[in-house]
Amino acid sequence: MLKRVLIANRGEIARRIARTCRRLDVEYVAVYSDADRTAAHLEGAVESVRIGAGPAADSYLNIAALVDAALRTGCDAVHPGYGFLSESPQFATAVAEAGLVYVGPDAAMITAMGDKATARALMAEAGVPILPGSPDATESAGQLALDAAEIGYPVILKPVAGGGGKGMRVVESEAELAEAVAAAVRLGRSSFGDGRLLAERYVPRPRHLEVQVFGDTHGNVVHLFERECSLQRRHQKVVEEAPAANLPAGVREALLEAAVLGARSLGYVNAGTFEFILDTDDRFYFLEANTRLQVEHPVTEEITGVDLVEWQLRVAAGQALPREQHEITAAGHAVECRVYAEDPDEGFRPAPGRAEHVQWPDTIRVEAAFDHPDVVTAFYDPMIAKLIARGPDRPTALRQLVEAIGGTSVLGLTTNLGFLAELLQEPQVVAGRLDTHLVDGFVAQATHRDRAAQAAACAAAMELPATGDACASPWSGTVGALNRQDLDPCAPLGRVLTRDAGGAREAWLTGLRGDGRVDVRLDGRPFSVSVARQGGLFRGTVGDVAWTGLRTPGGFELSLAGHRVSLAARTFDQGDGESVDNVVKSAMPGTVVGLGCAVGDRVAEGDVLVIVEAMKMENRILAPFAGVVDEVTCALHDLVSADQILVHLTAEADADTDA
Repeated sequence: MLKRVLIANRGEIARRIARTCRRLDVEYVAVYSDADRTAAHLEGAVESVRIGAGPAADSYLNIAALVDAALRTGCDAVHPGYGFLSESPQFATAVAEAGLVYVGPDAAMITAMGDKATARALMAEAGVPILPGSPDATESAGQLALDAAEIGYPVILKPVAGGGGKGMRVVESEAELAEAVAAAVRLGRSSFGDGRLLAERYVPRPRHLEVQVFGDTHGNVVHLFERECSLQRRHQKVVEEAPAANLPAGVREALLEAAVLGARSLGYVNAGTFEFILDTDDRFYFLEANTRLQVEHPVTEEITGVDLVEWQLRVAAGQALPREQHEITAAGHAVECRVYAEDPDEGFRPAPGRAEHVQWPDTIRVEAAFDHPDVVTAFYDPMIAKLIARGPDRPTALRQLVEAIGGTSVLGLTTNLGFLAELLQEPQVVAGRLDTHLVDGFVAQATHRDRAAQAAACAAAMELPATGDACASPWSGTVGALNRQDLDPCAPLGRVLTRDAGGAREAWLTGLRGDGRVDVRLDGRPFSVSVARQGGLFRGTVGDVAWTGLRTPGGFELSLAGHRVSLAARTFDQGDGESVDNVVKSAMPGTVVGLGCAVGDRVAEGDVLVIVEAMKMENRILAPFAGVVDEVTCALHDLVSADQILVHLTAEADADTDA
């Protein structure tokens, strides 16, 4: 068995690999960037090595630094995890040339499968069904236009490198192609160091299925059943499950056979995933092969009882697969959701920041980047955790996952937890009628709940004093810390004023019940709030919705069923005036990857002024009104901070007057 492994990754996957290493008594070395100096994935390592500055290109993508760290600390192997260099043949080659064991397929296999055009050709030769697509990957918009014309629109553009659906774009017509190619090339270069693209026939409403395969150096190849990954947003998976829902037995058998056939034809070694799309007629087609451990590997582990990281380490050490195909069985159902630091109410914009309080559920499996307050930077992917539930059947697993999300609280950081809970209860999801566009449709039709009002009612309840005596009589004076009015018949226990994006809110504390619930009236609406204090934290329910909150220097921070709401504290003498200026700011820290304007340009409302990349996503900064660009205060490749001014505009009417 391997003796010491360098984990060339960070966050939850580094912690996941470390857990198996500890169980097998394999020592491990952790690496970190300047942004991760105190990260949780360093805990328990025999040594921790700094590999560079915060940006991934200077650290987790720095091959020389990683190999040097492994050699200096006496490692005999390197585990790449997923993301970063996990599918880099250059990294696998460098590790092998340094005399170290690479935990994964060799560089030749990574190269063959990493080039989607080559992978398609190899699978066609092996007899695995494929879709029409580009024969070669390219950055040329002209060549891709020729490919698309031959394939027929709509087509989908795929970065030839990388994975996880990042950078994929659907193009409906030739008129859209040039801009889509430019954006996809730019993202491919910045995220994967390779901007080449592949065009492929687009299947409008497919299911996305994948098969976990494993091979060893003794010629054995097996599958560990399939996973359903159809719940995606912008081609990125958000919920995965195993086995696939409502899949005919014959289709399942053929799918598993095709994956093993493809892997065996390649002489595949170590962990891999063969991905397919399933059309509405139950025909499936090869999509791509991932030569690494997948983010969603826990659902396979939950139904098979296999530790896939352990298998990776054993195979890398030259051992045979621990089980033959007939010994691998599946039982029950598992569902996983990915928790991201992003704001669903703002188009799922990445939301880096500091988590002031974190409580993961203890009823299900959790793979998290941290368990205590920590900072999520803009340098890396925004996924911070995965929640995995397993039950005897699919309805039970879904119900357990929804309940676990309700028992999760993250304060100080905006996440998609609330969105996930609502998605998992969507009728089509519950029924297992899935396709890759279901999530986008759900987002478009979702109604915005008035969580701010619920939060304001909870914040008001937080202002009650901790001692019971002060609340014994409603006529003893109000108790609101922000406002005191004696003997107020409308709010005998006090009034609490807050402000949110919708404006000022005034909550009246009208009564305290014997069961400890507080009656609150807000904008004429009654709320029944339970509240209990645990140190500096508050917990309770508002109606049937669980909430967690804390007081902040400027007001209140609350989580309601996974949704984050921040409220500013106000007093009666605060005005409601707004400041208006002619500046355009960055909503988050990131890197400027595109400039759509220059000084003197006339722009229309909604024009793209600047493109800022954060957490591997491009965020378009739009003109808030029509006008003239007076000043551009950023340049390409600049690192910008949240709220940094990027462009000064003069409104069109003002510009005409000045002229």
